[in-house]
Amino acid sequence: MSQIYSILNTILPFDWLSYDFMKNAFLAVLLITPIFAILGTIIVNNRMAFFSDALGHGAFTGIAIGTAIGIISPMWSAIVFSIAFSVLITIAKNKTRTSTDTVIGVFSSAAIAIGLIIINTSKYSSLFIGDLLSISSEEVIVLFVLAILVIVLWILFYNKVLLVSLNQSLARSRGINTLAVEMILTSLIAVVVTICIQWVGLLIINSLLVLPAAAARNVSTNTTQYNFIALIVSIVSGVVGLILSYYFDMATGATIVIVSAVIYFVTLALRKRFA
Repeated sequence: MSQIYSILNTILPFDWLSYDFMKNAFLAVLLITPIFAILGTIIVNNRMAFFSDALGHGAFTGIAIGTAIGIISPMWSAIVFSIAFSVLITIAKNKTRTSTDTVIGVFSSAAIAIGLIIINTSKYSSLFIGDLLSISSEEVIVLFVLAILVIVLWILFYNKVLLVSLNQSLARSRGINTLAVEMILTSLIAVVVTICIQWVGLLIINSLLVLPAAAARNVSTNTTQYNFIALIVSIVSGVVGLILSYYFDMATGATIVIVSAVIYFVTLALRKRFA
């Protein structure tokens, strides 16, 4: 990482980037925001905003279970529980006549309630707001691996996911196993949410996933524009939010969300020009 730090010092000689913890946070932003942009466009296309929020509750419960059992790392427990949680929701909403938002609401409410009963909330209060500035160089490497995984799966499954989101009946007629595609997608979102929740925070992680994609949807006229604008909005929000949080001593994740929200309302005002 020392070589990367040296490169950053050379090309970005700013005061806010003079500390190693800010360099780690900056690299994390450059890795997290594209991941969130990629998944966010899919989440918005599939009307899954409520679902991604529920996964945060599932991750919290997984951490609680892992802490209570003490056999495995709480983070690994959270990942396993979140994947199982996402698969159960996907199966339930596909196999029952109950509306999707009701199914998600039931699972989400149960998960957060179980987590609050098991875990000492004061000890893990940081999970609710996150702390991006606490990320270590080793964790930046984990994010790099996660980013590669998301990009590879996005390339392999994007067309199938897009078709499933537009018309499931048409997707089935083309031989696509829609349930399997949904499970892969929801499991991927579960892993990303679970790993990033410690740095982003349970209360705002859904906003970071949804806002850039929602802003891009306001001003894009085709799929290529939609994905590109979401990526730019996500990265700009992350970098600007990080810098503002440094100079004004504000929570980094919340500041990034505020920047994303401002951009969203700007694009909302411009929406008629692109209609």
